[in-house]
Amino acid sequence: MGKIIKIVSNRYTVYSEGQSYDAIAMGKLRLQDRPVVGDEVEFELIEEQYCIQKILKRRNQLYRPAISNVDQAMIVMSAVEPDFSNILVDRLIFLISYNDIEPVIVITKMDLIDETNEINQYIEDYKKSGYKVICTGFGDDLTELKETLKDKVTVLAGQSGVGKSSLLNRLDKRFSLQTQEISKALGRGKHTTRHTELYQVAGGWLADTPGFSSLDFSRIDSKLLIEKLKDFRVDDSCRFNDCQHINEPDCAVKRGVEDGTVSSLRYKNYLDVVPLCNQRKEWEL
Repeated sequence: MGKIIKIVSNRYTVYSEGQSYDAIAMGKLRLQDRPVVGDEVEFELIEEQYCIQKILKRRNQLYRPAISNVDQAMIVMSAVEPDFSNILVDRLIFLISYNDIEPVIVITKMDLIDETNEINQYIEDYKKSGYKVICTGFGDDLTELKETLKDKVTVLAGQSGVGKSSLLNRLDKRFSLQTQEISKALGRGKHTTRHTELYQVAGGWLADTPGFSSLDFSRIDSKLLIEKLKDFRVDDSCRFNDCQHINEPDCAVKRGVEDGTVSSLRYKNYLDVVPLCNQRKEWEL
């Protein structure tokens, strides 16, 4: 048994017991979903060629980017260049949490702002809601980040230009991943990652991926989304069991917003996302 750690065209790299193997997918896999990075698979050597015979049951799956069996997603945002966007962070939180993946917020370039910046208020808001937030700047120690990665399969998410590839290089210089200057004209970075690949980092697996250039909510059921968000897990209960926390009377979440126990920022962004659910419309980053 092994784990698919890289896919380029129809060639698969499978990792098993400390070694990597080039493999192909057997034709019978057409009866299953197409293999994706992160899949646990059964493979064997047949006539000098390693062949993937079976994809084991997935714990979860993201479709864009295509990756499975993910423990957590690091939402990497920069304090500046490009500017921090709590709307983007929250939409990524919603999408990630829906797929039973734990969101971790990583904010880079914190050395370029001071304590009066409004980002600090957002950080406190996320922490109060129970989200893990890691702040880093140029030259900062990455011990907390490395401890968070240990024994986990982690995917990176966030805008281009926020420093995802640079962060990988700081975690492990062997990557030598390509980094690019921020495009001043566009106010955002250029895509540098061309395929999804899992890297061994800090005792875990970390995926840098070309996905998340747009967010697709078409596969999300808004009624199920409510159950996935830790923000809306309040001690009190709503009058209706199927309450969506929008227009229903006697809603515990809306009471929480009023008394400050539920983030008003996250609630507003939730209301904006609900109309996108089950709709064939993508939201561009």
